[in-house]
Amino acid sequence: MSTTIRTAYAPALATIASLVAACSALGQAQDPALQKEPTWEKSAALGLTLTRGNSETLLFTGNIQATKKLPEHEFNLGADATYGENEDVKNAENFRGYGQYNRLFTEHFFGYLRLEALHDDIADIDYRITVGPGVGYYFIKEKDMSLRAELGPAYVHEKQGGEVNDYLTLRIAERFDWKINERAKLWQSLEFLPQVDDWDNFIVNAEIGLETSITAQVNLRTYLQDTYDNEPAPDREKNDLKFVTAIAYKF
Repeated sequence: MSTTIRTAYAPALATIASLVAACSALGQAQDPALQKEPTWEKSAALGLTLTRGNSETLLFTGNIQATKKLPEHEFNLGADATYGENEDVKNAENFRGYGQYNRLFTEHFFGYLRLEALHDDIADIDYRITVGPGVGYYFIKEKDMSLRAELGPAYVHEKQGGEVNDYLTLRIAERFDWKINERAKLWQSLEFLPQVDDWDNFIVNAEIGLETSITAQVNLRTYLQDTYDNEPAPDREKNDLKFVTAIAYKF
Protein backbone atom coordinates (compact mmCIF):
# COMPACT_ATOMS: atom_id res chain seq x y z
CA MET A 1 0.00 0.00 0.00
CA SER A 2 1.55 3.36 -1.01
CA THR A 3 2.38 6.20 1.39
CA THR A 4 -0.44 8.27 -0.12
CA ILE A 5 -3.00 5.53 0.52
CA ARG A 6 -1.73 4.95 4.04
CA THR A 7 -1.98 8.69 4.76
CA ALA A 8 -5.52 8.88 3.41
CA TYR A 9 -6.53 5.68 5.17
CA ALA A 10 -5.03 6.61 8.55
CA PRO A 11 -8.14 8.50 9.82
CA ALA A 12 -10.31 5.43 9.23
CA LEU A 13 -7.91 3.16 11.09
CA ALA A 14 -7.61 5.69 13.91
CA THR A 15 -11.40 5.94 14.16
CA ILE A 16 -11.75 2.15 14.29
CA ALA A 17 -9.08 2.00 17.00
CA SER A 18 -10.96 4.65 18.97
CA LEU A 19 -14.22 2.72 18.60
CA VAL A 20 -12.52 -0.48 19.78
CA ALA A 21 -11.15 1.34 22.83
CA ALA A 22 -14.53 2.93 23.57
CA CYS A 23 -16.33 -0.40 23.23
CA SER A 24 -13.82 -2.07 25.53
CA ALA A 25 -14.16 0.68 28.12
CA LEU A 26 -17.95 0.61 27.96
CA GLY A 27 -17.97 -3.16 28.16
CA GLN A 28 -15.91 -3.02 31.33
CA ALA A 29 -17.85 -0.18 32.91
CA GLN A 30 -20.77 -2.38 33.90
CA ASP A 31 -22.11 -3.52 37.21
CA PRO A 32 -19.41 -5.65 38.93
CA ALA A 33 -21.77 -8.62 38.91
CA LEU A 34 -21.84 -8.47 35.12
CA GLN A 35 -18.07 -8.17 34.61
CA LYS A 36 -17.49 -11.85 35.29
CA GLU A 37 -19.87 -13.17 32.64
CA PRO A 38 -20.00 -13.04 29.75
CA THR A 39 -16.52 -12.22 28.52
CA TRP A 40 -15.25 -11.26 25.09
CA GLU A 41 -15.40 -14.08 22.52
CA LYS A 42 -12.31 -13.65 20.33
CA SER A 43 -10.91 -15.61 17.42
CA ALA A 44 -8.31 -15.23 14.68
CA ALA A 45 -8.22 -17.20 11.41
CA LEU A 46 -5.51 -17.70 8.82
CA GLY A 47 -5.71 -19.25 5.37
CA LEU A 48 -2.87 -19.81 2.90
CA THR A 49 -2.82 -21.30 -0.60
CA LEU A 50 0.56 -21.68 -2.30
CA THR A 51 1.40 -23.43 -5.58
CA ARG A 52 4.73 -23.92 -7.31
CA GLY A 53 5.69 -25.82 -10.46
CA ASN A 54 3.47 -25.45 -13.50
CA SER A 55 1.85 -22.47 -11.79
CA GLU A 56 3.09 -20.02 -9.17
CA THR A 57 0.29 -18.61 -7.05
CA LEU A 58 -0.10 -17.23 -3.56
CA LEU A 59 -3.28 -16.39 -1.68
CA PHE A 60 -3.28 -15.28 1.94
CA THR A 61 -6.36 -14.51 4.04
CA GLY A 62 -6.56 -13.32 7.61
CA ASN A 63 -9.55 -12.60 9.84
CA ILE A 64 -10.06 -11.52 13.45
CA GLN A 65 -13.34 -11.20 15.33
CA ALA A 66 -14.41 -10.17 18.81
CA THR A 67 -17.94 -10.11 20.25
CA LYS A 68 -19.43 -9.45 23.65
CA LYS A 69 -23.07 -9.60 24.70
CA LEU A 70 -24.51 -8.15 27.90
CA PRO A 71 -28.17 -7.75 28.90
CA GLU A 72 -28.32 -4.20 27.48
CA HIS A 73 -25.15 -3.89 25.38
CA GLU A 74 -23.67 -5.78 22.43
CA PHE A 75 -20.27 -5.25 20.83
CA ASN A 76 -19.10 -6.60 17.47
CA LEU A 77 -15.58 -5.91 16.17
CA GLY A 78 -13.70 -7.43 13.27
CA ALA A 79 -11.16 -7.09 10.50
CA ASP A 80 -10.15 -9.20 7.53
CA ALA A 81 -7.48 -8.97 4.84
CA THR A 82 -6.63 -10.75 1.61
CA TYR A 83 -3.48 -10.71 -0.50
CA GLY A 84 -2.84 -12.77 -3.65
CA GLU A 85 -0.36 -13.14 -6.51
CA ASN A 86 -0.40 -15.09 -9.77
CA GLU A 87 2.96 -15.50 -11.54
CA ASP A 88 4.33 -12.66 -9.34
CA VAL A 89 1.50 -10.35 -10.44
CA LYS A 90 -0.71 -9.06 -7.64
CA ASN A 91 -4.33 -10.10 -8.15
CA ALA A 92 -5.80 -9.43 -4.68
CA GLU A 93 -5.20 -6.86 -1.97
CA ASN A 94 -7.94 -5.71 0.33
CA PHE A 95 -8.55 -4.83 3.95
CA ARG A 96 -11.80 -4.30 5.83
CA GLY A 97 -12.37 -3.33 9.44
CA TYR A 98 -15.64 -2.71 11.27
CA GLY A 99 -17.10 -2.00 14.68
CA GLN A 100 -20.72 -2.00 15.82
CA TYR A 101 -22.28 -1.18 19.17
CA ASN A 102 -25.89 -2.17 19.94
CA ARG A 103 -27.89 -0.66 22.79
CA LEU A 104 -30.89 -2.85 23.64
CA PHE A 105 -34.00 -0.94 24.68
CA THR A 106 -36.09 -4.11 25.04
CA GLU A 107 -35.24 -7.77 24.68
CA HIS A 108 -35.69 -7.52 20.89
CA PHE A 109 -35.49 -3.83 19.91
CA PHE A 110 -32.17 -1.94 19.81
CA GLY A 111 -30.34 1.06 18.44
CA TYR A 112 -26.87 0.80 16.92
CA LEU A 113 -23.84 2.77 15.76
CA ARG A 114 -21.67 1.21 13.06
CA LEU A 115 -18.34 2.16 11.49
CA GLU A 116 -16.69 0.36 8.59
CA ALA A 117 -13.54 1.04 6.56
CA LEU A 118 -12.47 -0.66 3.32
CA HIS A 119 -9.42 -0.66 1.05
CA ASP A 120 -9.38 -2.71 -2.17
CA ASP A 121 -6.47 -2.12 -4.50
CA ILE A 122 -7.72 -4.36 -7.31
CA ALA A 123 -11.18 -2.74 -7.30
CA ASP A 124 -9.41 0.67 -7.31
CA ILE A 125 -10.87 1.68 -3.95
CA ASP A 126 -8.20 3.60 -2.07
CA TYR A 127 -10.57 3.89 0.87
CA ARG A 128 -14.26 3.78 1.66
CA ILE A 129 -15.43 4.84 5.12
CA THR A 130 -19.05 4.24 6.11
CA VAL A 131 -20.50 5.40 9.44
CA GLY A 132 -24.04 5.75 10.70
CA PRO A 133 -26.65 5.04 13.40
CA GLY A 134 -29.78 2.97 13.07
CA VAL A 135 -32.32 0.73 14.72
CA GLY A 136 -32.68 -3.02 14.74
CA TYR A 137 -35.02 -5.78 15.82
CA TYR A 138 -34.43 -9.43 16.78
CA PHE A 139 -37.15 -11.54 15.16
CA ILE A 140 -35.49 -14.62 16.71
CA LYS A 141 -33.39 -14.39 19.84
CA GLU A 142 -32.69 -17.76 21.39
CA LYS A 143 -29.64 -19.37 22.92
CA ASP A 144 -28.68 -21.25 19.76
CA MET A 145 -30.34 -19.14 17.06
CA SER A 146 -30.87 -15.47 16.23
CA LEU A 147 -32.25 -13.44 13.33
CA ARG A 148 -32.15 -9.66 13.28
CA ALA A 149 -32.86 -6.83 10.83
CA GLU A 150 -31.29 -3.35 10.85
CA LEU A 151 -32.23 -0.04 9.21
CA GLY A 152 -30.63 3.38 9.30
CA PRO A 153 -28.91 6.22 7.43
CA ALA A 154 -25.17 6.24 6.80
CA TYR A 155 -22.52 8.63 5.52
CA VAL A 156 -19.97 7.41 2.96
CA HIS A 157 -16.60 9.02 2.28
CA GLU A 158 -14.56 7.27 -0.40
CA LYS A 159 -11.79 7.55 -2.95
CA GLN A 160 -12.64 5.26 -5.86
CA GLY A 161 -11.12 5.38 -9.32
CA GLY A 162 -9.00 8.35 -8.27
CA GLU A 163 -12.05 10.46 -7.36
CA VAL A 164 -13.14 11.47 -3.87
CA ASN A 165 -16.88 11.18 -3.19
CA ASP A 166 -19.15 11.90 -0.25
CA TYR A 167 -22.78 10.89 -0.09
CA LEU A 168 -25.61 9.71 2.14
CA THR A 169 -26.88 6.18 1.91
CA LEU A 170 -29.58 4.03 3.46
CA ARG A 171 -28.40 0.86 5.20
CA ILE A 172 -30.77 -2.13 5.13
CA ALA A 173 -29.31 -5.30 6.63
CA GLU A 174 -30.09 -8.66 8.19
CA ARG A 175 -28.08 -11.38 9.95
CA PHE A 176 -28.84 -14.98 10.89
CA ASP A 177 -26.79 -17.09 13.33
CA TRP A 178 -27.41 -20.74 14.16
CA LYS A 179 -25.41 -22.87 16.57
CA ILE A 180 -26.24 -26.23 15.03
CA ASN A 181 -24.64 -28.21 17.87
CA GLU A 182 -21.61 -28.03 20.15
CA ARG A 183 -19.27 -28.53 17.20
CA ALA A 184 -20.77 -26.49 14.36
CA LYS A 185 -22.32 -23.11 13.69
CA LEU A 186 -23.75 -21.42 10.60
CA TRP A 187 -24.12 -17.73 9.82
CA GLN A 188 -25.50 -15.61 6.99
CA SER A 189 -25.71 -11.85 6.42
CA LEU A 190 -26.98 -9.46 3.74
CA GLU A 191 -26.51 -5.67 3.48
CA PHE A 192 -27.96 -3.22 0.92
CA LEU A 193 -26.54 0.32 0.68
CA PRO A 194 -28.21 2.59 -1.91
CA GLN A 195 -27.25 6.25 -2.30
CA VAL A 196 -30.33 8.20 -1.19
CA ASP A 197 -30.32 10.66 -4.13
CA ASP A 198 -29.11 8.18 -6.78
CA TRP A 199 -30.48 4.68 -6.38
CA ASP A 200 -28.44 3.46 -9.36
CA ASN A 201 -25.38 3.79 -7.13
CA PHE A 202 -25.72 0.95 -4.64
CA ILE A 203 -23.63 -1.74 -2.97
CA VAL A 204 -24.72 -5.19 -1.83
CA ASN A 205 -22.62 -7.21 0.63
CA ALA A 206 -23.47 -10.84 1.33
CA GLU A 207 -21.81 -13.59 3.34
CA ILE A 208 -22.54 -17.17 4.34
CA GLY A 209 -20.27 -19.42 6.36
CA LEU A 210 -19.88 -22.57 8.39
CA GLU A 211 -17.50 -23.18 11.29
CA THR A 212 -16.75 -26.61 12.74
CA SER A 213 -14.65 -27.58 15.75
CA ILE A 214 -11.39 -29.49 15.39
CA THR A 215 -10.37 -29.12 19.04
CA ALA A 216 -11.69 -27.03 21.92
CA GLN A 217 -9.83 -23.95 20.60
CA VAL A 218 -9.17 -24.71 16.93
CA ASN A 219 -11.92 -24.52 14.30
CA LEU A 220 -12.23 -24.91 10.55
CA ARG A 221 -13.90 -21.77 9.14
CA THR A 222 -15.31 -21.81 5.62
CA TYR A 223 -17.22 -18.88 4.17
CA LEU A 224 -18.30 -17.20 0.94
CA GLN A 225 -18.29 -13.40 0.56
CA ASP A 226 -19.88 -11.53 -2.33
CA THR A 227 -19.71 -7.78 -2.98
CA TYR A 228 -21.69 -6.16 -5.78
CA ASP A 229 -20.97 -2.50 -6.65
CA ASN A 230 -23.40 -1.24 -9.29
CA GLU A 231 -21.14 1.71 -10.15
CA PRO A 232 -17.56 0.43 -9.81
CA ALA A 233 -14.36 2.27 -10.74
CA PRO A 234 -13.68 2.54 -14.50
CA ASP A 235 -12.62 -0.73 -16.16
CA ARG A 236 -13.53 -2.75 -13.06
CA GLU A 237 -16.07 -5.55 -12.67
CA LYS A 238 -19.25 -4.97 -10.66
CA ASN A 239 -19.08 -8.25 -8.73
CA ASP A 240 -16.34 -9.61 -6.47
CA LEU A 241 -16.69 -13.14 -5.06
CA LYS A 242 -14.38 -14.66 -2.45
CA PHE A 243 -14.40 -18.23 -1.10
CA VAL A 244 -12.22 -18.78 1.98
CA THR A 245 -11.24 -21.83 4.01
CA ALA A 246 -9.13 -21.04 7.06
CA ILE A 247 -8.03 -22.37 10.45
CA ALA A 248 -9.43 -20.30 13.31
CA TYR A 249 -8.06 -20.12 16.86
CA LYS A 250 -10.20 -18.98 19.80
CA PHE A 251 -8.37 -17.06 22.52
